[in-house]
Order: sequence, then C-alpha cells, then structure tokens
Amino acid sequence: MKLRLKHLALGLAAAVGLAATPLWAQQNDKPLRIVVPFATGGAQDVIARYLGAKLTDKLGQPVIIDNKAGAGGIVAADAVAKATDGATVLLATGGAITIAPHLQPKLPYDPVHELVPVALVADTPMTLSVRTESPYRTVADMLRDAKARPGQVTYASTGNGTVSHLTGALLAQASGTNLLHVPYRGAAPAMTDLLGGQVAAIVTSVASIEPMVASGKARVLGTFSRVSLPSMGSAPTIGEATGLPGMEVPVWVGVMAPARMPAASVEKLSAALVEVCNLPETKQRFAQLGAVNTCGGPAALGKVVTEDSQRWAKVIKQGGIKVD
Repeated sequence: MKLRLKHLALGLAAAVGLAATPLWAQQNDKPLRIVVPFATGGAQDVIARYLGAKLTDKLGQPVIIDNKAGAGGIVAADAVAKATDGATVLLATGGAITIAPHLQPKLPYDPVHELVPVALVADTPMTLSVRTESPYRTVADMLRDAKARPGQVTYASTGNGTVSHLTGALLAQASGTNLLHVPYRGAAPAMTDLLGGQVAAIVTSVASIEPMVASGKARVLGTFSRVSLPSMGSAPTIGEATGLPGMEVPVWVGVMAPARMPAASVEKLSAALVEVCNLPETKQRFAQLGAVNTCGGPAALGKVVTEDSQRWAKVIKQGGIKVD
C-alpha cells in the first residue's frame, strides 16, 4: 500500500511538473533556432534577438539566433526550407519570399510549398525622401517635374530588385511617370549621394531616413504606409499625397517554418510570438527601430504574403525588371 501511494505521489509530481513546462518544451527537446537573412546589427537582426529573448521563457527552451546573410535572403530561406530538426524557423521578409520568385525562376527552394507562415510581427515602412535643399516640397512637386522631364528625375534605392527599388517602380507606374532608378549597394551609399545632390530622391525605410530627418539634412515627402507615422512628423502617406490607390506597401517581417514542422509546434510557436508581439514594450522597442508591431498568426501572415507576391509580380512584369 505504501509503495503504491509512493508511486502515485511520484506520478502526480511528474504531472504537475509537466503541466508547468511550456508546451513547446514538452513537444521539442531542441532549442529554437531563428535564421536571420541579414548580418548582425540591422533592424531585422535586432527584432529577431528581441523576439528570441522573450520567447526563451515562453517556450521553455533556449533560442539561438543564426545569421545567414547572402543573396537577398535566399541563402537563409533555403537553409530553413531544408531543415529537418523541427526547431528551425526563418525571420522572413519579402526579398526571399515574395520578390525573388518573380526575378529568379530557378530558386533552390519553393516558398509556397516548402515554407509555411507562423506569425506576422512587424512592418518596417518605406518613405520617399529628399535632401533638405531640394526644390520638391511635396510628392506632387516631384511627380510634376518627372512628367515634364521624363527619365531625368532620379531616385536612389538600396539595390536592384530590392523592395526599395520596386516601391519606387510602383509609384512611377501608378503615377504614369518615368522615374530614373539609380541602384546602390545598401542605404548608406545611397544616402551619401542623396545628401550630395547626385540623386533627387530616395526610397528607403523609416529607420534609414530618420537620423537624417532628425539632423535636418533630409525631408520626408511621404510614407508608403496605411496611416501617417508619428515619427515622420507631418509627412502624409503617399496615398494621401497623390490620391493613387495601392500605395500602401507593408514591408513586413514575419516568421516562417519548414512545411514539415509538426502542426502542433507551429501552433504553439505562433501563439507565443503573437503574445510577445502584443506586449506594450514590444511596440516601444520596435518603434525605436523604425518598425511598427503588426501582430497576427499564420492566416494574417499568409494574407500579407499572398498580396505582396501579387503586387511585386505585377510591378516586375510591367516594368520588365530584371536582376543580374
């Protein structure tokens, strides 16, 4: 009898301990690995590390951040698509998921069938900006000049085939103007030439332009966002400034998993991510990075990915855009 009671007590203790363990840890004996398609230090890397720190307690497992920069995110996306450990996910952005398939027909992975959405966590909005000395005071000023001088009004981007490039192309196509695209290798050299007057405007993220605005060196004409952004002062949205539809471009950040990851693991991870995303401190931290927390589960991310892919397919086809 005593032995039976002892076994019962041990069983109850084990059950209580199991109940206190986060469900992810109950189902996974490996640390979660978040693969980031960028080098350390950038906004997306900081977002990943913030999420990782918050998820550690919620999942009951350590979270490892693995930076795999290269080929516009393709290296990282391919690594995650082929992962078989059930504990590797991708900090996903449009470059490798919704843009690359329309520019590179022979990708080493299939973003539609080999990756599944887990959660939507942030938006890193784009802006159309000029240097302070620019004669353009509004978006209309710039487009008016572009119509008067086709192919002579320039805009800088962070590279061929990037969301920066394609957002500028979207504006040109929608407004019926011929803007001259000038690609750079990243935001820093593009900003240097903007401030030096070598290019008329730049399409870049809030995070990139904000320091220049704060120092009085640049001015934001408009934001490619659904609503105006407090951090950008009185700058209107591009939609408000032009009256053109479809100028809301979510430069989304989400988490995606290999399609082979168990559905239960995807569900638990999604719930934990959405919970972290909705924290007031997350909103504050993301705002410091020029990002907006946009929290949603697999359906929300799936909808954004589908709409984004359709948008860029149309822009790329209409503009005959190619990358080397």
